[in-house]
Amino acid sequence: MRTIEVDFDVYKAITLRRTSEEVTENDVLRQLLGLPARKAATHEPALAAAGDWVTKGVRFPAGTEFRAAYKGQTHLARVEGGALLMGGKRFDSPSAAAMAITGNKPVNGWRFWEARFPGQAGWVPIAGLRKRSS
Repeated sequence: MRTIEVDFDVYKAITLRRTSEEVTENDVLRQLLGLPARKAATHEPALAAAGDWVTKGVRFPAGTEFRAAYKGQTHLARVEGGALLMGGKRFDSPSAAAMAITGNKPVNGWRFWEARFPGQAGWVPIAGLRKRSS
């Protein structure tokens, strides 16, 4: 996955065009460039495969990447072996992993993290996934 750098004004303009948390920056750019919309990924299949992580009714397939920005640094984690792995440690909830980053400062992990599912280009806030699954 390639990344591109944009200045704050461009980022702000893209963000303002997102009609909901489910609409990614990539979706906005596809629309602006006249590209067809990508088929929506389903993140809630009935059965979890080996290695997937299911938490609060949301299934994250093995290989799903997580990222979060905190105090100017980007933190990465990955779903492996039925848990979220970050820095060689297993976490059973998004909040536990987030608190490891913030130094045990209470934080809602569902609002802290974004995820990129295997085979997908865009990142999605995981809070929106939890709302849909309930």
